[in-house]
Amino acid sequence: MKPGFWIAQRFSFARKRFRIINVISAISLAGIIIGVSTLLVVMSVLNGFQKLARDLFITIDSPVQLVSLDNRTIKVSDNLLQAVRALDGVEFAEPFAEGEAIMASRDKSELVVVKGLSEAAHRRLMRQTNIKHPLFTPETIAVGELLAYRTNLYPFREVKIFSPELISLGLESLSQPFLIPALRIPETTISSLFSLQKVFDDRYVLTSDRFAQNILLLGKGEYSGIDIRGKEDKSSDFVTSKVREWLAGSPLKTTLKVRTLEEKYQSVFAVMKLEKWISFSVLMLIILVAALSLTGALAMTAIDKQRELFYLRCLGLEKPQFMSIFIIQGGITGITGTAAGTIIAWSLCKLQEFYGFVELPSRSAFIIHSYPVNMQVGDFIAVGITAILLCFAVSFYPARKAALIATSRSLDLNSN
Repeated sequence: MKPGFWIAQRFSFARKRFRIINVISAISLAGIIIGVSTLLVVMSVLNGFQKLARDLFITIDSPVQLVSLDNRTIKVSDNLLQAVRALDGVEFAEPFAEGEAIMASRDKSELVVVKGLSEAAHRRLMRQTNIKHPLFTPETIAVGELLAYRTNLYPFREVKIFSPELISLGLESLSQPFLIPALRIPETTISSLFSLQKVFDDRYVLTSDRFAQNILLLGKGEYSGIDIRGKEDKSSDFVTSKVREWLAGSPLKTTLKVRTLEEKYQSVFAVMKLEKWISFSVLMLIILVAALSLTGALAMTAIDKQRELFYLRCLGLEKPQFMSIFIIQGGITGITGTAAGTIIAWSLCKLQEFYGFVELPSRSAFIIHSYPVNMQVGDFIAVGITAILLCFAVSFYPARKAALIATSRSLDLNSN
C-alpha cells in the first residue's frame, strides 16, 4: 500500500482532537450519500415515465419506420416487405397509411389524423391491448375517446371524412371538369371508441389501410411508410441499426429513410430529456454543498494534524506528497459516499419496481398505480463519476493549504 493512501486512510478514520471535525466530516459524507441516492432515484423515476410514454406510443406507432425521404408516399411491394421481414431481429413489418383529414358530423367538424392499419397490424393491436372485438371493419373507423367527447361522437354514428386535398381538387374542378368523379366525399360509421394514449385519443382515427388510402387519395400500393417491430429479445436500437445497414446498401437509399419513434415525436421526448437533465443539475447542488463542507473538514484536519505533518516532513515527505494525502482523503470520502448512495438508490428502485410501495396520488387518474422506475447504467455511471470528481476537485484547495502548513517554518517552532 502506498504511504500517501495509508496516511490518508488514517487521517480519515482516526479520532480528531476537535470533535467538530468529525461532525463536519460526517455531515459531508451524509450529504454525498443523500445527494447521490436522491439524484439516482429521481432520474430512474423520470426514466420510468419516459419508458411508459414510449410503451404507450408503440401501441399504434412502431419503434422504427421506413418512410419517404421527402415525406411523401412510398410504393410498397411484396418484395420490399419480404426484404425488410428477412432482416435480423425483425419480427413484424406492415405498411400503413397516415395523414390529416377533416371529419365532419352534423354538429361539428374536426381536423384529425387518420391511420390505416393492415389486417395483421389490426390483430396485433387487439392482442396488445386485450381487445376482444375488432376496432373497425374495412369500411368503418375507430375514434379516440377524447376526440369523440370533444366532437360529440359515439358508436354507430355516421360521419364524413375526407382529405384536405379533396378541397383543392374541388377548386381545380371548376376549370377541369374531368376531376369531378374524384370528388366523392367518403362517408362512414364509427365502429368503436378507443383509449390508448392522450396523443392518440385526442386526434387519431383508426381504420383499414384500404379505406385510409381512399380517404387520403392514395393510389393502389401507395402508403405513408412501413411499421417495423423487432423480436422480444432484440432492442429497438439493434433493429434500427440493422434496418439502416440494409438501407445503406440498397438502391432505395435515395428515396427512403429510417425514422425512429423518438424522431417522429421529437418534441415530446426532448421535453422529457430536458426535464431529466435539469433535475440532474439541480440535485447535483446537494452534492456540491456536501463537497464544499468537505473542504472545511479537510482544512481543519490539516490544522489538527500539525504535529503529525511535522513528523512526516522529517521523514522526507515533500509538498506534492502532502497534497496527495489530502486529495486522496477527499477522494476516499467521495468514493465511500457515492458507493453508499448508489447502493441505497439501487435498493429503493428495486423495491419500488417489485412492490410499488410509493403509489401515485390518485389511482383513478392514472393508468398505473405507483411510480414507474427504469434504472439505466449510464445514469449511475454519470452520477458516480461526477460526484467523485467533484470531491477530488474541492480537495485541491485544502490540500494546497495543508502542504503550505506542513512545509512552513512556523510548524517547526510549534512542534518544538
